[in-house]
Amino acid sequence: MLTTLVASSKGGCGKSTLVTQLASHWAQAGQHTAIVDTDRQGSSFGWASRRPDHVPGVLGLEGGRKALQRVPPDTQQLLIDTAAGSDERELEPFLEQADVLLVPVLPSGFDLDATLRFTHELQAFRRIKSGKLPVALVANRLKPWTRASQDAVAQLAAAAPFPIVAQLRDSQAYVLLTALGKGIFDYQSEQVRSHQQDWKPLLRWIKRQAA
Repeated sequence: MLTTLVASSKGGCGKSTLVTQLASHWAQAGQHTAIVDTDRQGSSFGWASRRPDHVPGVLGLEGGRKALQRVPPDTQQLLIDTAAGSDERELEPFLEQADVLLVPVLPSGFDLDATLRFTHELQAFRRIKSGKLPVALVANRLKPWTRASQDAVAQLAAAAPFPIVAQLRDSQAYVLLTALGKGIFDYQSEQVRSHQQDWKPLLRWIKRQAA
């Protein structure tokens, strides 16, 4: 079982988007996929419960570390969606469980500052410090044609202690599909495939870490 942990010190940065889109990809690939949603908002859990019958199901579990005990043994892909601003005590049991850690960040000054502080705090965790838990940043909701997004990515790349492995464009498609319990990997239209391309570097990075 591959366990992907998604965490950030900032709310509204796209943790649940990462979790649900990755879940839809792995479910469509035929892998038994589960989500542990530790956030009180329950966004990822709600998404999993709304999955229509005509797409592969994703198991959603609510709760903290006790929810990990309810993950079925045949699960191949486990995603953990953590609450915004989780402190060291709250994150530690999930950091011990995870195989990879993803940190989403938005292209704004407030988000960059918060994320940089968070990433430097992460370096103190034992498994991260020893290199046993790979960490990657995901730039989210970018408008790549704008100078603001370009500058934000450049600033993050220069200052962050971990690599930026994917840059996801801003799109209302994520909002609309989330409300339906779906992801972009549940469709194969030409327009959706262009968004799927944004995710390929992230999926390749995760696959390399799991090898």
